[in-house]
Order: sequence, then structure tokens, then C-alpha cells
Amino acid sequence: MATITLKGAAIHTAGELPRPGAKAPGFKLTGADLADVGLDQFAGKKKILNIVPSLDTGVCATSAQKFSQEVSKLGGVALLNISADLPFAAARFCESHSLKNVVTLSTFRSPAFGQDYGVAIVDGPLAGLMSRAVLVLDAQDRVIHAQQVPEIVQEPDYAAVLNAVKK
Repeated sequence: MATITLKGAAIHTAGELPRPGAKAPGFKLTGADLADVGLDQFAGKKKILNIVPSLDTGVCATSAQKFSQEVSKLGGVALLNISADLPFAAARFCESHSLKNVVTLSTFRSPAFGQDYGVAIVDGPLAGLMSRAVLVLDAQDRVIHAQQVPEIVQEPDYAAVLNAVKK
């Protein structure tokens, strides 16, 4: 269990992020078209898993936009924005912000994702959503960078994520 904060108040997650060197757990999440999307569908590519509570918040929106801009400059990298948002809402968000380099995935049919990745918030006002975290996976789904953002209203360390992707 990780302790993070929401505007300074302690809240907890269901576990810890997978550590660098570990194989990322497989998943089946729901894509914008309501189809099941698995981690295996991005085989052979590096992946950024931008895990957020909801795209309807300013920090989540900012991280999706910043990562989208940066990924557009890289080749062979998949940007997966993962939240509990319904696929319809995530698709509208990407359309309204002209995000073309983002695969939005929803956990609404797959709550096990939050448990498997240790990001499910278990108490406080955001219980049931996921914490803000970023994982970078190599082409074989090994974790090469993991950041559990300690304060929900804080942005992730973009430079560290992008440096990990470029290695």
C-alpha cells in the first residue's frame, strides 16, 4: 500500500507500482470504440502508461496533452492514457483537445487493473479511482521507469519519463 496525498491529506492505494525490471501485468481494458484492448496489442513498442484519476481534471488533462505532444516527436512509442472515465468521455476529451497520439483506455469493466498495478485508491474522496502514476515499459513489457506521483494535484516528472523512453 502506498500513501499519497490529495491537497495534503493522506490517502492510500491498493499496493505499489510494479518496480523497474519487473514484467508489467497483462490487462484487458476498454478502448474508445468499446473493444477490449490488451497490453499485448502494443508488442514491440515502448509504452507510456499515463494513469490518471480522470481526464476531467486540469492536471490529468495537462499530462495527456504534454505527453501527446512529446510522443508525436518519437517513433515506436505508444501512449496509453488509462483512467476510470467512460470511453465516450475519453474520446470526447481527445477530440476536443485534438489529441491524436493517445490511446484512451478505461478500467470501467476491468477494476482488477487498479489492484494489479497498485494504483486503485482505497480511501478518501477519490476512492474507486486510480492514483496519478506513470510507467514506461520497454518493447518486451518490462518496466523501465515507474513514478507514483506523491500528491494527486501534482504533475508527473515529464523529463524523467521522456528520458526513460529515449534510452
